[in-house]
Amino acid sequence: MTIDDLDRWLDAYGRAWERRDVNAFVACFAEDAVYQWGPWSEPLRGHDEIGAQTEQAVSRQDGVRFGHEPLAITPDGRGIARWWVSMHVPAEGTIEEDEGIFLVTLGADGRCTDFREWWNSRSQPA
Repeated sequence: MTIDDLDRWLDAYGRAWERRDVNAFVACFAEDAVYQWGPWSEPLRGHDEIGAQTEQAVSRQDGVRFGHEPLAITPDGRGIARWWVSMHVPAEGTIEEDEGIFLVTLGADGRCTDFREWWNSRSQPA
């Protein structure tokens, strides 16, 4: 993986999230991908679990704006990136802002095989 590969993958991931396009989001991942949604959650495994969790998350979000900055490729070929997002959460009447780090492993086909994320959040009235 190169920084450019990571940047292209992050672009696709972010566009899918901004559009709340669960199918495009899931397509960023290999069929048997592992997605660690935060440091203490059980890993999501495969398209069905990733899709279900994503559908649940984006159904409560509106006006998603995603950004990213690829930071490094590790010696074992994993990508590290800083990311940030803001979104309106209508049910809570808030604007949520998150910022964190992704650790991304891409397969030969450019889809993610292993994904881990850490983040901090803050909310303010909309």
